[in-house]
Parts: sequence; C-alpha cells; structure tokens
Amino acid sequence: MKIIETNKTIMNRFVTFINTASENLAEELISPKAIFHVPGQTDPMKGPEGYLTIINMMRSGFPDIQWTLEDIVVESDKIAARFTMRGTHQGNFFGVPPTGKSISVQAINFYYLSEGQIIGEHGQPDFLGLLQQIGAVPTN
Repeated sequence: MKIIETNKTIMNRFVTFINTASENLAEELISPKAIFHVPGQTDPMKGPEGYLTIINMMRSGFPDIQWTLEDIVVESDKIAARFTMRGTHQGNFFGVPPTGKSISVQAINFYYLSEGQIIGEHGQPDFLGLLQQIGAVPTN
C-alpha cells in the first residue's frame, strides 16, 4: 500500500512539473533513461530534456496551457492517468497560426516508475479534438 501512496505523490508532483515546466522538477521526477512515446513521432523522446521538449512544444502553441489530473489508477509501479488540457491558442501549433480559441482536451496516459522516478510514458491526447477546437480540421 505504501508504494501506491508514494506513486500518487509522485504523480501529483509530476502535474506541478508539467504545469510549470520546472527543470528542477524534471530532474527530480524523470529518469535520465526514461522513454516517452509521443503520438505522431516515430522516435520516442528521452529523459528530462525530452519531456521538457514535449511541454515546450505544447507551450509554443498554447502558452497558458494547464493540465488537470481528473482520474488516477495506481497499480504498483504503473499509473493510468486521465487529464484535461486547457489553454488558449496563441502561437503556431503544427503549422496552424494562432486563433485565440480556447481548448479543453482529454488525454489518457500510462506511466511506468522505478525507484521514485518516471521511466516511461505512453500518452494518448485527443489531438483530433484539439485540432477541431482551433479550427484546423472540420468538426463534421
């Protein structure tokens, strides 16, 4: 039971990390050997620098983006998490110029931990919903 509570604490600190892009939290929470599978990219991102790259990609299009942890399931060193991402489209995002539109998009991610750090993630954000909300693709 203790590992479950510890991993919930790590996940809450991770949410603080992704909402602030803190390099210190990245170093604390993410293993240098971590691998992150990103939808739309052939090669995974690696380590704290890789995750900061992912966050900065999102922040380039949505500088005010924030993630809210809606649900979490912890089983030993595996975590399933459902997030809502909210932000305002104020910069180029995948070639789409800023629209000023607000987004609210769900994401379901699986995390793998070892020795108190995240060592992997498989993420499934609703990019179609995001692109629809900024007018990049039709809704019907």
